[in-house]
Amino acid sequence: MDFGSHVDGVVLATAGLVNVVCPGERQGRPYAVPDGAALGKALGAALRLASPDASDPITRRRPALLELGALVRPVFVMVDDGDDDAAAVRVNDLLARYRPTPALRRHDGQPWHLHFHGPEPTDPTGWGGAVSVAMATVLGSEYADRLGVCAAPSCDRVFVDVSRNGTKRFCTEACQSRVKAAAHRARQRG
Repeated sequence: MDFGSHVDGVVLATAGLVNVVCPGERQGRPYAVPDGAALGKALGAALRLASPDASDPITRRRPALLELGALVRPVFVMVDDGDDDAAAVRVNDLLARYRPTPALRRHDGQPWHLHFHGPEPTDPTGWGGAVSVAMATVLGSEYADRLGVCAAPSCDRVFVDVSRNGTKRFCTEACQSRVKAAAHRARQRG
């Protein structure tokens, strides 16, 4: 499954961002958004950046990143619920909000590839444009159903199904194992 070059990485980073900044449940336990240095480190890992410290620009962008994650999470939920129309409306709202502009960029030894960033006042994270275009690309493709919410009880983390057959239903192998173990115990009791 391939959404196309740079978009693949942005879609996966988007799921990571949502899972860091949205409270809820993770692997059978309550999940609270970390704070302080732990939040900076988690955001850096989700967005695949070096571990940020207090001087890193990600620190200044935390409020906008928290907001972006909260705005994008419903897209995963709507797709998981089979409501692609509502998800498309939400993504169109994101596109209007972040006003992404395409530009070819080359960095880190990579070939030229397309980036999307909105103007600083509308896209203070530097990620809003890329995320909104990536979500639009997914929803406008044959792979729209590859966005999901973990099917395990007491877990609401989101994921992107990059498997060949498109049957992923859990955010991690830990959740999948937890569900399989519970089913096995239920069969043993029955």
